[in-house]
Amino acid sequence: MSNKHIYRFNSIAEFHKMSGLPKPEHPLVSLVDYGLVDYQTDDTEISWMQNFYSIGLKRNIQGKFKYGQLQYDFDEGLMTFVAPKQVVSITLDKSQTTKPTGLLLFIHPDFLWNTNLAKAISKYYFFGYNVNEALFMSEKEEIVITDILKNIQREYHSSIDKFTQNIIIAQIEQLLSYCERFYQRQFITRAKTNHQILAKVESILNNYFNDENLLEKGSPTAQYIAEQLHLSPNYLGSLLKSLTGNSTQTHIHEKLIEKAKEKLSTTNLTVSEIAYELGFEHSQSFSKLFKTKTNQSPLEFRQSFN
Repeated sequence: MSNKHIYRFNSIAEFHKMSGLPKPEHPLVSLVDYGLVDYQTDDTEISWMQNFYSIGLKRNIQGKFKYGQLQYDFDEGLMTFVAPKQVVSITLDKSQTTKPTGLLLFIHPDFLWNTNLAKAISKYYFFGYNVNEALFMSEKEEIVITDILKNIQREYHSSIDKFTQNIIIAQIEQLLSYCERFYQRQFITRAKTNHQILAKVESILNNYFNDENLLEKGSPTAQYIAEQLHLSPNYLGSLLKSLTGNSTQTHIHEKLIEKAKEKLSTTNLTVSEIAYELGFEHSQSFSKLFKTKTNQSPLEFRQSFN
């Protein structure tokens, strides 16, 4: 198999087979001991796209793990979240003697049908984080997560009845809520690093709006800012929301309005000219945004300033 080949797993059972695991006890939900995973290939790199969610609590992972375009060495307990249709790659180190440990929870979207979680799961933005934005766990946090994962497994181990799905869904919701809480803790405990990121966001926006080619480039996007910081847009958005209460888009708009006010108050450029200089194709869009953010039209601001 060449490194360009990508396996496609439509079912959890297909992943179990590729990983050298017995058939799953439940077709739509499965908890796996990561130490038992033995990829059935001689290749040193494997890639796949899965049609189900996976939540991993992992330690001592063999080789390097790649999610999207970023690579990460796992040397302590952490959690990763993969959504359906995402490409995952692992570079295996066959010489490593330390066995990986941890748990993997697989959830097929079909299991979520006709439940509140079917739509609500999209609000958990960490399914869109890069692998280097994993959730680092304390020992106490690992115990909490492990207990919930084991409860899910115990539930589908027992006799399946009309209550099974609702009970497991409730436990998945509890699991995701704890992960959301722990991510907020991580944003706080890494405050120094995160505030450095905030400073970099300001620097990137300043440089962007000072670029002479801004008209050709258009207004900056959250995707652009995230790429400059080597972060996923979801992670950057969550981090900024935690630090400042504002989204990435709000930070972009605030910087844009700041530059607009500067031009309105220090130059004789028309509103249309300022709009174009700030990357707007249509001046009406600029005026509408300015009015929304300041409760004044650009001309009203200029007149009040003068």
